[in-house]
Amino acid sequence: MHAQPASQQNAAAEIVPPIQARMPWRVARLIVLDGFKLHVVFVDGLEGEADMSALIYSRDAGVFAALADASIFAQARIEHGAVTWPGDIDIAPDAMYRAIKTGGSWTA
Repeated sequence: MHAQPASQQNAAAEIVPPIQARMPWRVARLIVLDGFKLHVVFVDGLEGEADMSALIYSRDAGVFAALADASIFAQARIEHGAVTWPGDIDIAPDAMYRAIKTGGSWTA
């Protein structure tokens, strides 16, 4: 078996246009607000408020009903660009992004 010479160039670095690993609707920063609201900033700089209260207290809240405990809601964090909570609860960031881009806020 003959040894193969190691490549000295990174072929991926030469792709034009360069690969963008981030989608604009991914959440980059998050602040938990009172009243079951979130202030979100997306990777492209768009920011706005997400009001989760109607969903959390609806009859059809499902897994989101657990977020009615303010101490659990306050544990919101970002995973892979989405807002998540303990118990595998998350929000689709693309829908939130579209609503905030259109009207400045999102109501779940």
